[in-house]
Amino acid sequence: MPPKLSSKQLTKLAVLEQFPAKFDHIHRAIEELGTLRVDESLVRRLARMLDEMKAAAASIGEGALAETLGIMGILARRGGGHQMKMRGLRESFGSLKTNFDGAMKAATREEPGAEEEKPTASP
Repeated sequence: MPPKLSSKQLTKLAVLEQFPAKFDHIHRAIEELGTLRVDESLVRRLARMLDEMKAAAASIGEGALAETLGIMGILARRGGGHQMKMRGLRESFGSLKTNFDGAMKAATREEPGAEEEKPTASP
């Protein structure tokens, strides 16, 4: 029998299910930034996508996920050494996937108070 999810969990699940497709875009953008042919529009698109995902994660109460996305957005925009930026984005991407897995498990786990109420017999 599938777990009975609350409306809050269903909302979280609906938002989180959109993230894996965006993870592919983020991964490709990070790897493309690793080449020396860096396009400024690619960096802006990546930062915008990270900000949109951060807002979505914050709106459903996933603070750790939103914080990781915020850090990645800051790293994408910052100047300085290119190699340090790339290393930070790659490591943060690993943290992002870990936090996402935890959020998905929490959203799909049945809550203890979500048990079906049993009707009581009235005298």
